[in-house]
Amino acid sequence: MTPELTVLVITAASIGFFHTLFGPDHYLPFIVMAQARKWSLPKTSLITFLCGLGHVGSSVLLGMVGIALGVAVGKLEFIESFRGNIAAWMFIAFGLVYFVWGLRQAIRNKPHTHMHLHSDGDSHTHEHKHQTEHLHPHEKTKAVNITPWIIFTIFVFGPCEPLIPILMYPAAKSSIFGMVLVASVFSAVTIATMVSIVLVSTFGVNFLPMKKLERYNHALAGAVILMCGVAIQFLGL
Repeated sequence: MTPELTVLVITAASIGFFHTLFGPDHYLPFIVMAQARKWSLPKTSLITFLCGLGHVGSSVLLGMVGIALGVAVGKLEFIESFRGNIAAWMFIAFGLVYFVWGLRQAIRNKPHTHMHLHSDGDSHTHEHKHQTEHLHPHEKTKAVNITPWIIFTIFVFGPCEPLIPILMYPAAKSSIFGMVLVASVFSAVTIATMVSIVLVSTFGVNFLPMKKLERYNHALAGAVILMCGVAIQFLGL
């Protein structure tokens, strides 16, 4: 491995780590959705891993096709920017819809008391929640099944901006092996960082006193995802 390729590999690992660490959209959606949906740690890990794979894989594929066809790097950057706009608006739309749905669920889930009078003159009261006692099971199942796929789709559209112009194109000038190696290192570090942050954060959140806010978990998750989209679209994060 040439000194230039060694530098690119180290750079790929560094950019992959810090690009993920300083991009909260890479992990916050999984943390809040795991809390709201009561995902287990293995399920959270799998969903995060697959979304990370879709995230980096789409940029790697675009870069390889572009390099193979001799497309100018500026055109690929334009495509990546366009994809980033789509992903940001998808985050905003999904977060907003999920936030509204979460508020509706919180209202329906508000505990309330009923009094029952019996023919013998006795009476008693009991507390229940509409969400858990009156919702049809198939409604909840459908929502649980579709949510990971929506997040996966958003991450497939989400580009890895520094990968193609800073890493893949310079490495391709050396060799195809160099380009594949650099892309692989960047992808592996990015996905590993995503999964690590999500798992550590999710595990830590479980120890926080969140009982009083539990019925607002879906609304809070939607709000966080909405803010991630706003941060990407308008703050350039």
